[in-house]
Amino acid sequence: MDPFGTYKTAISARATDKAILKKSQDGGIISASYIYGLENGLLDGVIVANTEDGFKAAPKIATTPEEVLSAAGTKYTVSPNVSVLKDAVREYALEKVGIVGTPCQVRAIRKLMKYPMGFRHTDSKIALVMGIFCMENFPYEGMKAIVEQYAGIRMNDVLKTDIGKGKFWVYSKSGDVKAVPLKDTHMYEQKSCHVCMDYTAELADISTGSVGSPDGWSTIFVRTAKGEEYLNKMVEAGALETKPIDDVKPGLDLVQKLALQKKEKNDKEIAHRKEIGLPVPY
Repeated sequence: MDPFGTYKTAISARATDKAILKKSQDGGIISASYIYGLENGLLDGVIVANTEDGFKAAPKIATTPEEVLSAAGTKYTVSPNVSVLKDAVREYALEKVGIVGTPCQVRAIRKLMKYPMGFRHTDSKIALVMGIFCMENFPYEGMKAIVEQYAGIRMNDVLKTDIGKGKFWVYSKSGDVKAVPLKDTHMYEQKSCHVCMDYTAELADISTGSVGSPDGWSTIFVRTAKGEEYLNKMVEAGALETKPIDDVKPGLDLVQKLALQKKEKNDKEIAHRKEIGLPVPY
């Protein structure tokens, strides 16, 4: 079973802009990439995940570096980014759109680019697809239960969330930090995540996540010629600091372990659902 999908290179990297690193999760790769694109004419708008009242994730069409930075940070609840793609093209008149998504969203983007039913004149405007590593996601009500019932923090008081070291971390605006064991969060996961066979956003131009790199850095898979050209420009411009993935710990071994863990577990779930007559995506 292939853990990573097709890719050209894998590296560890982080943004060189301290303002991006301060606001972003891990190495700030998504924010740095989209800010670079907007500042250098490679993109004229991007679709990112923002947060609204109650720390609820929502898609945002950003056309300035400030708007990108304001939405920085990983959200562990569903943000329907693909739903505003037509708005970005038809209402904002964007010609070069960047969009970031989870592996399932990236798959949907590639499908609409291949078969643009309902997305006519939109598919050709997608200039860069970035994907994030994802083991599972949470519906908003599930996230709320974890944060309020287990961590004891109100959703309106959440500053950011994170997953690491076997725990779901909640950081409050007042400075409190609470950790919830991941074993207590599984019941709240999005059920469709249990039939997903993609951990590293295999169909993106560039996919990234914290796993495999040291704290403050991110692992990057460069998957397409477009992604390779884009990333090379960023490195040449000094927007990213990079290291060979073989030179960092824990490296790709951990990424492979988690990717295979997801695929093997969910492959069994798919087989089980087929046996009892439930629909499956594969």
